[in-house]
Amino acid sequence: MRATTAVLALAAAALLTAGCATKKYVQEEIKTVNDRVGTVETQVEQAQTTLTDHEAKLAANAKAAENASQTAREALDRAVAAGKLAEGKLLYETVLSDDKIKFGFNKAELSDEARAALDEFAAGLAKENKDIYVEVQGHSDNVGPEKYNYELGEARAEAVRRYLSLKGIPLHRMSVISYGEMSPVADNTTRDGRAQNRRVVLVVLQ
Repeated sequence: MRATTAVLALAAAALLTAGCATKKYVQEEIKTVNDRVGTVETQVEQAQTTLTDHEAKLAANAKAAENASQTAREALDRAVAAGKLAEGKLLYETVLSDDKIKFGFNKAELSDEARAALDEFAAGLAKENKDIYVEVQGHSDNVGPEKYNYELGEARAEAVRRYLSLKGIPLHRMSVISYGEMSPVADNTTRDGRAQNRRVVLVVLQ
């Protein structure tokens, strides 16, 4: 009788031990599955974030291209054709009109206002830390001979390029072109219009 009781006790203990072992195994499996689910959820969230960022960049690029001037789009075409760009996209353009940067009459020397504006521009590029390319465009009004206006626009654009190179933008990452009087943005028959047309445009590409 006592032997039977002992056997039953051992059997019961074995069942309890097996039950505990099975419960622990199930708990470990559940934990493993939960960890995997958590990892997958994290990956999905990261993928969604990446997709959202990508869509935002595409939208920004599309907006930049939509709002770009004709000469900015031409700059993009030139840079792409020359193999200058890593991604082939237009980032933005900055217009420095004569009433802002104060070129002297018929002169290409940079004023204090011009240097300050270019300092700000160069500092912004440094913060972005991007592999960018800049086309510097010179424009003029239509007062005077066409050839002279072309040369003046080129001289002003070149002065800007030289100054930006001193601020850390490599010369090989910039190019200069003059449109002279050929691409006005305002009416040349008014004083204010001519001031807007006398400008340097910085087209930033990537």
